[in-house]
Amino acid sequence: MAERVTEGKIPFTVDGETFETYYKLVGDVASCTHGPLVVLHGGPGISHDYLIPLADIASRPTSTAVIFYDQLGNGQSSRIPSKDPSFWTIDLFIAELENLLAFFEVTDCFNILGHSWGGTLVSEFIIRRQPRGLRRLVLANALASAKLRNEAIARLRPGLPEDVQAAFKKHEAAGTTKSEEYKAAMMVFWAKHACRLQPFPPEFLYSINLADEDSTVLDAMRNGSEGIAMHWDVTDRIQLMRHVPTLLINGEHDYMADSVCAPFYWGIDRVKWVKFANSSHSPHWEERERYMTVVGQFLDNDIRA
Repeated sequence: MAERVTEGKIPFTVDGETFETYYKLVGDVASCTHGPLVVLHGGPGISHDYLIPLADIASRPTSTAVIFYDQLGNGQSSRIPSKDPSFWTIDLFIAELENLLAFFEVTDCFNILGHSWGGTLVSEFIIRRQPRGLRRLVLANALASAKLRNEAIARLRPGLPEDVQAAFKKHEAAGTTKSEEYKAAMMVFWAKHACRLQPFPPEFLYSINLADEDSTVLDAMRNGSEGIAMHWDVTDRIQLMRHVPTLLINGEHDYMADSVCAPFYWGIDRVKWVKFANSSHSPHWEERERYMTVVGQFLDNDIRA
């Protein structure tokens, strides 16, 4: 039986201006035994759509509502390309998350799954806010350090066709990474290390193409003061999130390689690490049934380190 789906927009006020956060709720928050699962999408600059398989979690026998949302500037939330890059900060997205939790009245009991950049956001949320109501954390294909991720990507590139490698080198040196040739090269990389399910699911394509259509958030967060492309690093602050029971996920072919995820494993007290052997960055698509079982059981039960 399909779970009820509710969509809407939440007012979100920043410095006297009110914007809207789009959400999609699958299931019933009031019936959750252990709080809903709030899903933080990756990017920045894309949408929740590529994570829609996680709606499967709401259909499990143990009632768990799933809350998806598009972060400000992305998807069906308010688009504000006129904003200066300084507007876009980690604190902004933390405030938006807090606003969403308050809207659903789940501040006292909730779970979070952060995928890719979503893992960066939830790590900072925990470190900066120490939310008492956070019951379980899923760090899905997430990074502890931009440097470690970039090193992992550099190790993967020699395995790509020579013309793809040449396109990367040419356009990165020239600063023309928004060219069609570079985008085509990235699709080859994505097919091997982001989602090995071919053809790409339509929801996956929709989400990743959003950053090309409107790169406001991506450009500001990657190249602005937050420096998530090159400088972001949580490795020396993981002790501030070590108390949260955590499920750590990555894939065998993932560019979030073991070296990128490992600091979370060593720094968190109660943690379980599951690596999906037939997956890359999207095991929620590539090994969907097993993924939902692993995440669902983690949300249902206590874990032991």
